[in-house]
Amino acid sequence: MTETKNEMKSLRVEKVTVNIGVGEGGERLRKARQVLEAVTKQDAILTTSKTINKDWDIRKDMPIGCKVTLRGEKAEDFLKRALQTRNKKIADWSFDEQGNVSFGIPDHTDFKEMKYDPNIGVFGMDVCVTIERPGFRVKKRRVQPRKIPKRHRITPEETMDFMEEAFDVEVV
Repeated sequence: MTETKNEMKSLRVEKVTVNIGVGEGGERLRKARQVLEAVTKQDAILTTSKTINKDWDIRKDMPIGCKVTLRGEKAEDFLKRALQTRNKKIADWSFDEQGNVSFGIPDHTDFKEMKYDPNIGVFGMDVCVTIERPGFRVKKRRVQPRKIPKRHRITPEETMDFMEEAFDVEVV
């Protein structure tokens, strides 16, 4: 008897979000945006503060960072390059309960194509990978959105196996 694989249980990368938090506007934020656009080869958008923090001199709706959301083939290509900077190793605590993965890159010059520029400096970034299954559209659709049933949700263990198979990553 042949074993059939359920296509609705297969995993895929929905999106990769790359974020640089600067904490201030101005020249430093402009440089961070420039670095993010060079690394991802896509336009970055500014992120703004949601609250006031007088200790850090942050006002509401003040630009404090930038981010890029990558989807499809661009997302997978960037993820492969980002995992190369981490020697293809991810800690097990980087996986959340919904099966997503987050890790940091401490220095943008770890990417092969990036060179150190003293005018720019060094920027680290956060990489958040959202994993999904076919059928997850039902939770985001406008008409009759529904919850994903427990049997169809993604566990951290499934994501770890997916990352090991698809991206040849070692989970430590």
